[in-house]
Amino acid sequence: MVDTHRVLSHEDGWCVKRDGASRASGVYETQKEAIAAGRVISRNQETELAIHKRNSVIDRRDSHGNDPYPPKG
Repeated sequence: MVDTHRVLSHEDGWCVKRDGASRASGVYETQKEAIAAGRVISRNQETELAIHKRNSVIDRRDSHGNDPYPPKG
């Protein structure tokens, strides 16, 4: 199973939250700020970063850890 941090909509803007955590790692006014912070956290902890739209659907993913399916070439 891949360890994941997520950028999610939050009542105060946007947050970065690790799967299984009860509290957010941080809350930000804009999605752009949350993505930037999430990338730093995800790189430091070598996790996947899932960026969600306001409706909770995943918009895109960035892998900063042990990717089980790295691209060839």
